[in-house]
Amino acid sequence: MGEQRRGRAILLVGPMGAGKSSVGLALASRRGWAHIDLDERVAEEAGMSIPEIFEREGEHGFRAREAAALEALPDDRCVVSLGGGALVAGGSRAVAARKGLLVWLDATPEALARRVGDGSGRPLLAGLDRAGIVARLAALRAARAQAYAQADVRIDTSDLGVDEVCARVEDALAEAGR
Repeated sequence: MGEQRRGRAILLVGPMGAGKSSVGLALASRRGWAHIDLDERVAEEAGMSIPEIFEREGEHGFRAREAAALEALPDDRCVVSLGGGALVAGGSRAVAARKGLLVWLDATPEALARRVGDGSGRPLLAGLDRAGIVARLAALRAARAQAYAQADVRIDTSDLGVDEVCARVEDALAEAGR
C-alpha cells in the first residue's frame, strides 16, 4: 500500500497566482514525473484559448470542459496544476480527491496580485485596475476556501520561491507517508 500511495498523482489547487503552474513543473521535474496543466489541457482540447472559451461559452461552459478534463486525468505518477476554480463544483472535488493527493497552494491577495500582474489572459480579472485585482482575488479566494480546505496539505506560498515550495510539498508528503 505504501508504494501505491507514493505513486499517486499530486494535484495542486489554489487561487490564481499561488504558483500552481511553476511549482507543478518544478515538482514534476524533481520526481521524474509528467506535469499536466489542466487549463492548458482544456484549451488544447477546445482548440481555443481560455479567454476565448470564456467569451464564447461563458464560465459555465469553461467549467464543464474543465470537469471533463479532470475526469480524464491519470491518477498516478504525475503532478497536475489545476485551475483556480477547478474544485468549485462538489463533483470535481470528489474526482480530484479520487485521482490523487491534493495540495493547496495559498497566498495573500496582495502576493497573488503581485504575481498575476495586470491580469492579462485571465478572464476573471479582465478590465480591473490594481485595487480591483486585489479585491477580486480576495473575493475569489474567500469564496473557494472551503473547497481548497479539503486538500491533504496546505502551504502558504506568499513569501516563498518555487524551490522552497517544492521542498515543503515534499516534506509534507513524506511526513504523511505519501
